[in-house]
Amino acid sequence: MPLILIRGDITAMEADAVVNAANESLLGGGGVDGAIHAAAGPELLAECRKLGGCRPGEARLTGAYRLRAKYIIHTVGPRWRGGGQGEEETLRACYRSSLALAKEKGCETVAFPLISAGIFGYPRGEALAVAEEEIRRFLESAEMTVYIVIYGRDVLGRERYPELRALLQPPPPAADAVQMGAAASLSAAPEKKEKRRLGFLREKRAPKPGENAAFSAALPAAPAAEEREAVSEADAPADLREALSALDESFSQMLLRKITEKGMTDAACYKKANIDRKLFSKIRSDERYRPSKPTVLAFAVALELGLGETREMLMKAGFALSRSSEFDVIVEYYIRRGQYDVDRINEALFAFDQTLLGSM
Repeated sequence: MPLILIRGDITAMEADAVVNAANESLLGGGGVDGAIHAAAGPELLAECRKLGGCRPGEARLTGAYRLRAKYIIHTVGPRWRGGGQGEEETLRACYRSSLALAKEKGCETVAFPLISAGIFGYPRGEALAVAEEEIRRFLESAEMTVYIVIYGRDVLGRERYPELRALLQPPPPAADAVQMGAAASLSAAPEKKEKRRLGFLREKRAPKPGENAAFSAALPAAPAAEEREAVSEADAPADLREALSALDESFSQMLLRKITEKGMTDAACYKKANIDRKLFSKIRSDERYRPSKPTVLAFAVALELGLGETREMLMKAGFALSRSSEFDVIVEYYIRRGQYDVDRINEALFAFDQTLLGSM
């Protein structure tokens, strides 16, 4: 726990196990399979020769050799033939069998490519949906961090989100405003030049004695040091400890209260929020814990809070929603529409190169 999307090269991942989208021979090929064999070195091929191949939907385990992992889990995905020949069930079996092997070996971190979405031709959006569903189902009863490593930008691109693209595009200035601004700039130019020239002359001439006396007399006198100290003491609380004892409800307190009000268990909440169990334990044990903004919003989404309560929870942690932040605008967009699927929101955040909810 949790599920994390990453854009990068799976051969560079540091994890307990790296999953290889292999072919049935397990002897290497193109795409991810070829890249993993090349990066792991010839020792991998020598071990794979002893395995006797692998059927679609099944998984086999080998050493990782030169990769930054303990194991490579090889699984054979389906070739896309239109979707009517059991491709989805085979793809689901790939994730189930790979995760079962990882759990059997005590892995805490596993990195998957998007199986079958390369040269095997499985539609990438559908392949990602299957991956997320199967991994989420597995994580309901297991504590593991699972990465889906996306290579390139053509799987989750911004073109999939035309409404968000329009929302994040700053509106062009109105034509009349541009003309008025240009006209004002032109008309003010001579005046600015004259002010700069006069300012230069004033700097060159030293003031005469008593020249500014009348002006100085019109200004209020600066308060003496004793007066300033008195004002400061008057503004300060009489008893700082008393003031601190009246602090508002903290983020941690509000979170635990909302979990109870929603009738959720702790585990159900932090898993739905895509939050690690260890992080949740820190939050529960420290009522003044200061979370990150993505963590706060992950819990707000998991609890299906409305925009008002989401803003309140953010405020408890010292944050606010900003119209100048793409991250904030995207999350607010889904909350306003009552769409509380963390994976869907994270896909959109991923497409726009933003930090993901939870997973920190």
